[in-house]
Amino acid sequence: MQIDLAGKTALVTGSTQGIGSAIATGLARAGARVAVNGRSEDSVSRAISAIAAEVVGADLVAAPGDLSTQQGADEVRAVLPDVDILVNNLGIFGATDALDISDDEWRRYFEVNVLAAARLIRAYLPGMKQRGHGRILSIASDSAIVIPREMIHYGMSKTALLAVSRGFAKDAAGTGVTVNSVIAGPTHTGGVEDFVYQLVDKDLPWDEAQREFMRLHRPQSLLQRLIEPDEIANMVVYLSSEFASATTGGAVRVDGGYVDSILP
Repeated sequence: MQIDLAGKTALVTGSTQGIGSAIATGLARAGARVAVNGRSEDSVSRAISAIAAEVVGADLVAAPGDLSTQQGADEVRAVLPDVDILVNNLGIFGATDALDISDDEWRRYFEVNVLAAARLIRAYLPGMKQRGHGRILSIASDSAIVIPREMIHYGMSKTALLAVSRGFAKDAAGTGVTVNSVIAGPTHTGGVEDFVYQLVDKDLPWDEAQREFMRLHRPQSLLQRLIEPDEIANMVVYLSSEFASATTGGAVRVDGGYVDSILP
């Protein structure tokens, strides 16, 4: 299967590192013009340099802006009035005891993980519908379904993101625009390494710490290892392509079998 996204413009939010960077790299490798987003011009510039080193000839656009705010969304839209592919990857997570999550934290997780995505979908979906083609993808999490006791606020936000995606898929029905979520399982990123060491012995070497984390905190994973960001990116690239033209309104799993369900 040869995926060719030449002529398509993609925006990947929160794409200066981790899963977002891998997705931006994968889309660029498939030929798309890719806008890299982060909160600062410096972080975006560094990410563009890293992606360009991996993908020779990549067509990359700097689109800095804090998308948890309307101002940030306006700044990005000033650079990119329209896109063909929108990947809502921006997200925050962290471990907090259930009874210690403050009202401000509940609001912050909703604004960053849910409202930022809804805001961009509202901005870009009308143009996609008018042109009769588009792809909208939101990166959700296994935590949307298997709510972790140590980060209920994060799980809540990702559950809400599934609902947002399904609802907008209905709004786009029959227009040629597909709207899907990708349920990412426990994934190996720098942020996740920090998270793992919050929950296991900080003196353990990484390979041992990862195994201990999976054994104690994610024992239902069938993969029995952390997923690599490129493995998430592969699914996003596929769903962005013409090969996925009949997949919409879905929550597609790249979770290593973590969610105990026979449904996608």
